[in-house]
Amino acid sequence: MKIVTICGAGIGSSGVLKVNAERALRSLGFDASIVAADISTVRTVAADAQIILTSAEFVEAIGKTNADVIVVVNLFDTSELKQKLNDALG
Repeated sequence: MKIVTICGAGIGSSGVLKVNAERALRSLGFDASIVAADISTVRTVAADAQIILTSAEFVEAIGKTNADVIVVVNLFDTSELKQKLNDALG
């Protein structure tokens, strides 16, 4: 499974989401490749992704995708992220 975390520059928010997603997935018992990227490369980087994690401000810019787009409200709330990933991976 591939998960892509997206932010404006690909180093700030997406980096935080990547680390927290790794923790959440580990606690849920899932294994995934997680890549942090910027919004300008989302179509290329996320072409084969199953999940895209981002904040609400970037959803429209992601555009049409086959991946599940999960909006994370609080990037530091691992409980929120864990719940949303668990729901998506069911």
